[in-house]
Amino acid sequence: MTAMTPLTTSVLDLAPVLPVVVLEDAGHAVPLVRALVAGGLPAVEVTLRTPAALDAVRAVAAEVPEAVVGAGTVCTPEQAAQAAAAGARFLVSPGCTDRLLGGLRETGLPFLPGVATASEALTLLECGVRELKFFPAGAAGGVPYLEALAGPLPQARFCPTGGIGPATAPAYLALPNVGCVGGSWLTPADALAAGDWARVERLAAGAAALGEARLSAGATCR
Repeated sequence: MTAMTPLTTSVLDLAPVLPVVVLEDAGHAVPLVRALVAGGLPAVEVTLRTPAALDAVRAVAAEVPEAVVGAGTVCTPEQAAQAAAAGARFLVSPGCTDRLLGGLRETGLPFLPGVATASEALTLLECGVRELKFFPAGAAGGVPYLEALAGPLPQARFCPTGGIGPATAPAYLALPNVGCVGGSWLTPADALAAGDWARVERLAAGAAALGEARLSAGATCR
């Protein structure tokens, strides 16, 4: 397999919304990601929740070079290694342990380890990790919680994921410590089942516009 070009931009800065995708059929991966890219979202997180996930990552890495494909729900060092071998260009985990952190680092890929508390964030900051996934965002305190963390932990940047939709995403994106949000609303199961890629593209375009709105409002993601 051809080595992938390393990312020169933070995962948090690739797009305002990072699509979080669960694929039961790897055959959907390429047209789905092409629709997301056409809508203005170049990055996608394929979650390792199904047997089709690694094949989906391989297909996108090989056939959609304009996309930045990552692997999510990475829970073990073994999964991290498998995702990297499949062509993932970044990794996302729902939480983090010492062993998993070591496995993520061994891949050499950018990664967003999951945190839900200030203590978990502090632990990773002590390890030199400043870019984090906040999960499950809605259940763990949402916008008020992240806003509160910005004061004592200004060096941490987040991708909140979990329970976020188009109506709530703007409030997260307005926070100075949020680079992007993760969302599953862009790839509804019925659209995937029907192969309705035009609908996915429209949803992606709406999500991409959230970034334009943030810039217009003068908000910052740094």
